[in-house]
Amino acid sequence: MSYPEPRYLGEKGEINAVFRAADTPPDIVAPNGTTTHYLASHTSTGGEFGLYKVDMGPKAPGARTHFHRSISESFYVLSGEVELYNGERWVTGRQGDFLYVPVGGLHAFKNDGDDPVSMLMLFSPGAPREEYFERVAEFAQRGGEELREFQVRHDSFFV
Repeated sequence: MSYPEPRYLGEKGEINAVFRAADTPPDIVAPNGTTTHYLASHTSTGGEFGLYKVDMGPKAPGARTHFHRSISESFYVLSGEVELYNGERWVTGRQGDFLYVPVGGLHAFKNDGDDPVSMLMLFSPGAPREEYFERVAEFAQRGGEELREFQVRHDSFFV
């Protein structure tokens, strides 16, 4: 096993780190109380990965069973209990639990409980998921072919 080919060939390094303070307001606040924080977006990582903090309110529906053709998705539970579908069965994710879903893997998540949930979602490589998060509710209301095209454009294939 070896490291990937170098992409930075300089000798002294660069000043290019990006800091996001913990008190930065969420980027999205959904009507059901779910908030999404863009910790590391497609743009800020140059497409290497996308990292998002998702805070779900009680009884938040999450996402039904789907898969991605070009990205993997990972979940890390920060607090609360979230129901995670691993392609075979629903498992309860608690603080410190982690679920990795390779490309093509069936998965879903929801908060069935009466308490809030906080988790990290990691996409690799870093697809431009921001538009999906920002507009999925709008397209879900439209339904039909518009919703299906929106989902396909964002590499989300629901079963």
